[in-house]
Amino acid sequence: MIRDHDKSDKGRASSERTRQALVQAALQLFGDKGFAATSTREIAAAARANIGSIAYHFGGKEALRDACAAHIVDGVGKVAGPVLNALTPPADRASAEMQLRLAVERMGGFMLASPEAASYVQFILRELQHPTAALDIIFGGVIEPLHRRFCRIWATATGEEPESEAVKIVVFAMIGQLVYFRIGREAVVRRMGWDDLGPREAKQIAATAFDNMMAVIVARRKDGA
Repeated sequence: MIRDHDKSDKGRASSERTRQALVQAALQLFGDKGFAATSTREIAAAARANIGSIAYHFGGKEALRDACAAHIVDGVGKVAGPVLNALTPPADRASAEMQLRLAVERMGGFMLASPEAASYVQFILRELQHPTAALDIIFGGVIEPLHRRFCRIWATATGEEPESEAVKIVVFAMIGQLVYFRIGREAVVRRMGWDDLGPREAKQIAATAFDNMMAVIVARRKDGA
């Protein structure tokens, strides 16, 4: 005999699966086609869900877009959070350099080799080109806190002011190295003669990005050391 609470648990699990399927489908479609060009019917079909489930779970297409942004924040947080939270504010240059290396390795591995990163990056790029409320969610939950943390570590490594315009710009430039390899993935794979860009290749790219970062850090140090 099936108990009522068992039916309730199964119902909640099924409802959550549908919700997650809609988010995944919308994330992919919004990134590929853009928000305006994607219909709710397409999203429901890709998620193998009833079209009415979008209104039921999210209230509408805009709220689903925002849920996609929240999903990205949560996903990036699960990858970056454990690393960043384990790093205490660096007390000296050596500690700062170690933290930068760890952060670049972890970020590079996720951004370049993780399957879900492709849809994340595409969605974010769309939002950066055509900002909506979803960008506010991603900026506040991912971009701003990660960038601010990198700036503090960078400042310890160089002796610069962490919130100066110069530091903010150079940190964006350093992160941009990894972003290029994500958005230019197909060109990179072809030119390198790689079969794919997986963990081994991502490690090589992250190592090069860190070497570039260290060269810039040494050049910008106030005491020239």
